[in-house]
Amino acid sequence: MRPLTEAETRAVFEKLGRYIGENIQLLVDRPDGTYCFRLHCDRVYYLSEKLLKVAASVPRDNLVSPGTCFGKFTKTQKFRLSVTALDFLAPYAKGFGVAAKSTQECRKVDPMAIVVFHQADVGEYVRNEDTLT
Repeated sequence: MRPLTEAETRAVFEKLGRYIGENIQLLVDRPDGTYCFRLHCDRVYYLSEKLLKVAASVPRDNLVSPGTCFGKFTKTQKFRLSVTALDFLAPYAKGFGVAAKSTQECRKVDPMAIVVFHQADVGEYVRNEDTLT
């Protein structure tokens, strides 16, 4: 488990910024303590600094999930959010999805047309549950 590099941090914060905007700061500086993002096995975990100190004493091979998995980096180093991050993003989110059409177009569009691009769903969590650890 290690801190994110500058490029990794930028990729994570750009992705989070799309959904919660300037509220990223509220994820890090919370009333119940300071939280941080750490990388372990190409997955980005969100955990408190208290938990970080405890997790530091566990050998890397034995460490399964040091906190809440926020997403993972693909082989091309693109960050992909995981559905497990939704509980933390929901209070600050402007909306979780990317609009494919404007509001005016949505009113006139065919019922089978794509209006919002898929980001995550509960079914994805169930299908990938064994690889989320």
